[in-house]
Formats: sequence, structure tokens, C-alpha cells
Amino acid sequence: MITSEKYVLNMGPQHPSTHGGMHLETIMDGEFIDDVIVHLGYDHRSVEKIAESRTYIQFIPYASRLDYLSSNLPTMAYCQAVEKLMQIEVPERAEYIRVIMGELNRIASHLLFVGSLCQDVGATTGLAYCMREREKILNLIEMTGGQRMLSSYMRIGGVSDDLPPEFFPAVKAFLDGVPNMLKEFNGLISGNEILQGRLKDVGVISKEEAIAWSLSGPNLRAAGVPYDIRKEEPYGIYDRFDFEIPTADYCDCWNRYLMRIEEMEQSARIVRQALEGLPEGEFRTKIPRILKPEKGAEVYYRIEGAKGELGFYILSDGTEKPKRLHVRAPSFINLMVLPIISKGERFQDLICNIATLDPVLGECDR
Repeated sequence: MITSEKYVLNMGPQHPSTHGGMHLETIMDGEFIDDVIVHLGYDHRSVEKIAESRTYIQFIPYASRLDYLSSNLPTMAYCQAVEKLMQIEVPERAEYIRVIMGELNRIASHLLFVGSLCQDVGATTGLAYCMREREKILNLIEMTGGQRMLSSYMRIGGVSDDLPPEFFPAVKAFLDGVPNMLKEFNGLISGNEILQGRLKDVGVISKEEAIAWSLSGPNLRAAGVPYDIRKEEPYGIYDRFDFEIPTADYCDCWNRYLMRIEEMEQSARIVRQALEGLPEGEFRTKIPRILKPEKGAEVYYRIEGAKGELGFYILSDGTEKPKRLHVRAPSFINLMVLPIISKGERFQDLICNIATLDPVLGECDR
């Protein structure tokens, strides 16, 4: 019987396939993975601690830098948490605009997921196609908040400004092109036999394990759990829209990839409905220049982020700055299953596992 001595193979924190500053200490038994130790903290910026020295309004740009690939979603979650804490009413038009921008950002995030997955496994053509489509969304985001990626368009009480006239024909053109975009992706990427071979039956986690480890978002839905906060606990005006929750019954890399493809179609469906129902009116309610929630007031508010359940806990001490702010970051929790889904697989499969969990290290290292 041939035995081999285990050895450590380090990956990152500078490796591009780690999707940011992450160091993986991979314990190998021959060519197979025996264990993976995940080391985080290379992107740490003390965002939660910074919140204690910033006013509630000043913290908005920091929220957009958590999941910087879908910046309108964490910013919206933070603003809605403060609004719940202080019982601030948001105008109807602002609610619709938030949904439009949030779902566009969800599509942009999933596009980068697909593109980076392609690059990670060596299919660089897929990245070019995804970036081409993502640029269209970044153009729309630039029209509203002035920034392309790190948008701080959301405001406590609404949004910073109304949608400009040129936004509407541009977003309609993008939505009209979504069916052809997905058809092209399914032909070029999903139909690629090599990609299927790299992803199918790789990084498998059971439904029970996914629930036990608190997976959320597309990673949980790939395991057959139809859990989406937009449906389970509708926030804002999400209960007004008709959309489906894509699920699969086998959580491997392949189905985690397919979830993002299907969710882009559903997000486009929501945006179209929001545009059709967009009412006239104010885009932001008037709030005091200095916000001071009651001492001891606290709130936990969560939304369906692009990576899963994104939550903000805020505790007030009665001043204009929060006493404590904590972020429930889906990427951080989703990454905890990486050793489970990688054990017994080859090193090349580790790349696929990281990519299909879709972490963004900006919200892991808070």
C-alpha cells in the first residue's frame, strides 16, 4: 500500500482567484484536499468601528463599500435600518427607485460572478461578454449617483436625486436586451462541455448542511431551499412585484452558477414592473440635519443582498453617532463551508468552489 505524507499548499492572499485578500492554507494528501483553513483579515478596514465615530448620515458611503460589486444594496439596507430605528416614512417614488437601482445592481453583481468564474477556470472570453453587459448597468448607475461602482445614491429618507430623463430609454434598452443576453450566455458559457465538466458534482453540500451552516442567497437556493427575504419578509415595496425564486435540488458548483443566471432574469422582471408602476411625487422625505435616535433604541434590519442575507444591527446611545453597528455579512458566513465542500477534491476544484460561493472580501473583513 502506497502512503503519502500530507503537505501544505498555500493559496493567496494575492492570488486573483481568491476574489480579494484571502489566504487559504490547503492541507493536501497527494493531489487531494484533506482540509482547508481560511485566513481572512487582509482587507480589514474597521468599517464597523468607524461607524461609531461618524454620524448616521456620514456612514452612508462606507456602507456602499461593503459589497462594492452591488453597492446600492448594502447602502439601501443601511438606510432602511436607520429609517426603521427612527420611524422615518419614505415617499412612494423613492421606494420604487430603490427597487430599480437595487435590482440593477444585483444583475451587475451576478454578471461579474459569471465573468470571474469563467476567468477562474480559464474561459476568458466569457469575462469579456459579461463585462460588456455590466458596463451598460454601470452607465445607468452613473446617471443617478455620479459614480459607476461605489454608488452612494441611497439616502436616509429616499434617494439623493430623482431619476434623470435619459435614464428611462437607457434602462428600457437594457431590459429589452436581457433575453438575448441570457440566450447568448447559455450558448457560449452554460453550453460549454468543459465548463460543465469543471462544475458538475464539484463542491457538493447537502440541504441539511446548507441550513445548519446558515448559507443564504443563491448558495442556499441551489440546495433546494426556496428562501428569499424579498418573499419571506418583504421589505420596502417588494410585496407588490410578481417574481419567482429559482431553486435547484443539488447544491454543486454547476447549480450555484445556474442560480445566478436565472436570478438575473427575475431581477430584470422586477425592474420592468417597478418602471411601469413608478409614481410621481417626492424622491426624498425631509429629515433633521442631525439624527438622534432615542438612547437604548436598537434595530436589526435585513435584506436579500446579491450574496445572501445582508443585515445591519444598530444600537443608539442617544447621540448623533451609533454606539454600536454590526453587519451580518453573507460572504463571511458563506465562506465557512469552503472546507466542507472542498475536502476530498482536487486542488483545481478549490478554485471552482471559491468562485461559485461568490464571496466579496470587502464585507467579510468589516
